[in-house]
Amino acid sequence: MPSGFINKSLGATAGHVPGLRRLPVLKLLALAEVGLLARDHVRLLTGAERRRLLELVRSAHGLPTHLDESERRELARLVAKLEPVRLAGRAADRLSPVPLPRLRGRGR
Repeated sequence: MPSGFINKSLGATAGHVPGLRRLPVLKLLALAEVGLLARDHVRLLTGAERRRLLELVRSAHGLPTHLDESERRELARLVAKLEPVRLAGRAADRLSPVPLPRLRGRGR
């Protein structure tokens, strides 16, 4: 069981973020785990690639038709470099309470 200090710290932090008090601590830990995994995958891109990915996503406004063909290819190349299948496998493996069978995309 967490100490009083940890409970007070979490409570004080949660008070500054809207809706955070209503999330159970286990869900917060799961969110943090996925965030750390995502960070590892974003670091596979160089700084220039990260900036370009952000530019493309912003200019698309959620619609691929807002990008020309070369920009769509570039976006696909950058997303592929993030290894999304491997990220999903690692997240599932990390969050699953039981061992998962080895699937394509997990591990190197």
